[in-house]
Amino acid sequence: MIREIVKIDEEKCDGCGLCVPACAEGAIQIIEGKAKLLAENLCDGLGACLGDCPRDAITIERRNADEYDEEVVNEHLKKIGRDPLPGHQQSHAPQGGGCPSAQVKQFPSAAHGGGCPSAQVKSHVAPTSGNDDEAGRRQSHLQQWPVQLHLVPPTAPFFQDADVVLAADCVPFAYPDFHKDFLKGKALAIACPKLDDTSPYLEKIKAMILQSNIKSLTVLHMEVPCCSGIIALAKRAIEESGRDIPLETVRIGIQGERK
Repeated sequence: MIREIVKIDEEKCDGCGLCVPACAEGAIQIIEGKAKLLAENLCDGLGACLGDCPRDAITIERRNADEYDEEVVNEHLKKIGRDPLPGHQQSHAPQGGGCPSAQVKQFPSAAHGGGCPSAQVKSHVAPTSGNDDEAGRRQSHLQQWPVQLHLVPPTAPFFQDADVVLAADCVPFAYPDFHKDFLKGKALAIACPKLDDTSPYLEKIKAMILQSNIKSLTVLHMEVPCCSGIIALAKRAIEESGRDIPLETVRIGIQGERK
């Protein structure tokens, strides 16, 4: 199949080994002083290892390659003594009924459909009163439910003609002014490029671009190298959609600073 996969330039590689722990799938090892991709089906092509290479010896190329196989990856990780990938089993969530965590809601209107409230899709217009800078409780700028990229329908009403924030899971915890600085007036999707099953993400983001006609995409990621995969996903989705929408990337430090 034609897909994106890691390419290692052995002439640039100095064998430092920083890319080895950065690869969650254990697909890279140092062999005879050079980084090597052990097998094509071990590489998910997201490029979490790119940021760790001081020689820029690792890039992503699009070519004919064996399909990524998570079962094979987990068998490989077990053999080398590393924990298997946790992944997520649910890739598509219903818009009504079923588990509340997946039901689309627009605040403060009533939920569409029954089921558990945690999955009902909701969106709302956040109140304009209140001062974000004053002491005490700050207002929420969240306009919707759900927020997990695995759960949000790409054609949900809150994505229509919206400016969208795609945030790595850890960002809102690390950055104290996430709501005020990034979320106000925007729709949200969150994901973890390292721990999630990201196989449905590319098509979902493309659908948001093409079917919901989103106006812009802001990608918030942590400074740790494995988080850079979320940028690769966004860039590829925009490229394959054929639409030239604005893309902004923001890196957040592990102590909460904006890099």
